[in-house]
Amino acid sequence: MLDMHVHLTGHGDRLATAETIREFLDQARRVGLKQIGFADHDVYYNELNLPLIREVAEEYPDLKVAVGLEVDYRPSDEGKIKTLLEQFPFDFVIGSVHELNGWAFDYPEEEAVHRQKDPDGMYEEYFRWVEMAAASDLFTTMGHFDLIKLFGVRPRTDILRLAGGALAQIQKKGLVIELNTAGRYKPVGEYYPEVKIIQEIKRRGIPMTLSSDAHRAEHVGRDAGRAAQLLKDLGIKDIIGFDHGQKEYYPL
Repeated sequence: MLDMHVHLTGHGDRLATAETIREFLDQARRVGLKQIGFADHDVYYNELNLPLIREVAEEYPDLKVAVGLEVDYRPSDEGKIKTLLEQFPFDFVIGSVHELNGWAFDYPEEEAVHRQKDPDGMYEEYFRWVEMAAASDLFTTMGHFDLIKLFGVRPRTDILRLAGGALAQIQKKGLVIELNTAGRYKPVGEYYPEVKIIQEIKRRGIPMTLSSDAHRAEHVGRDAGRAAQLLKDLGIKDIIGFDHGQKEYYPL
């Protein structure tokens, strides 16, 4: 099993020390992971010590450790993101949409705003940004694909119609979509993305990976077995790890 989306520094609430790295790697070993992917938020980039992750990883020869970054995508920031990603040889880069035109929609205090908006319009705008992120050639992986559902607000229009353009662009660019288990612990109470979308991902031949989106060491690998079984039940045979930007296939 894999966990290709963990946050060593959380939301900037701890330092990227050797001790902190070992806490995450010890947990990965305890839950039997084959690969773990560190992907801190890009806003904390200057507080990271990415070479230290590779150095500490040498103490864990039984565990493959990938170094990545989760980047907040905004269409106006593409040049800035490209410059940032040139600063380190990342194994993978997760592109995520957490904000729409300055609206940071995934904060708990924004739930009421979700319920005031037209749901179809909200979903259409969100997936338009995901489609642009996929088209940008900046990322290897798309994070929590249907994050906009996190407060349980659902569109009237069929979700595959709303997400179709984003899925087509991801397929065209050969990107990976994560099954992100953190959604089960949000108000929506289900993984990102929902099963109907995973079935379409499989139909399109888009590869998937597993992630916990852990912001604490004890959450590394959370629900990995359950998530892997869901993918197997849906007919998916492999999940993706990364090494210097190259996909590696792990059988389920």
